[in-house]
Amino acid sequence: MIIVTPDAQRTMQTCLGSAGNVAPADVDESLIQRAKVTYLEGYLWDTPLAKKAYIRAAELAHAAGRKVALTLSDKFCVDRHLRDFQDLVEGHIDILFANEEEIKALCEVSSFDAALPAIKGKCEIAVLTRSEKGAVIVNAGAPVKVAAEPVTKLVDTTGAGDLFAAGFLYGYTRDMELARCGRIAAICAAEVISHVGARPEVSLSAFVEQRL
Repeated sequence: MIIVTPDAQRTMQTCLGSAGNVAPADVDESLIQRAKVTYLEGYLWDTPLAKKAYIRAAELAHAAGRKVALTLSDKFCVDRHLRDFQDLVEGHIDILFANEEEIKALCEVSSFDAALPAIKGKCEIAVLTRSEKGAVIVNAGAPVKVAAEPVTKLVDTTGAGDLFAAGFLYGYTRDMELARCGRIAAICAAEVISHVGARPEVSLSAFVEQRL
């Protein structure tokens, strides 16, 4: 259940349902081997079987020369599984997605600025979102700053992180520069926060092309 308040903020009451039963046997080896990036969702770390499935998927991807991405999902997920998530990021994750509160919790620091050097080197790329402040992409070089895409009216932030990750990975899997990946990500997120619901209401490819 998602509750959206008049200020466009949302509260989620999450139920994993059948997703909580995902097990290593459910991991499609051929699919993982073909995918350039396998994207993992932090919410599923709550179940023992899903943890094993995560590791299985990551190992298969890396054995095939592929990348593994993780979204931390929620600060409360990080709080519940702090040491596990820290080990997961350092041992199995290439691309990390996190918002400001999540990355501070993961790095055990009190400020976003302190989190930047703390996460550098823990994974190949950390994509850190900051709502209207845009995003910062931490990598082996200098941090890449990404401006938020302006919207006429902020309606519902549900799905913003998912669309941001989708846009970034679209660019990344096509070997685009990090700045361009981030720009596409910001545009995708801007579309979904301009209306109610987590699914785009227009062609994202056309929407992005108009704004790049």
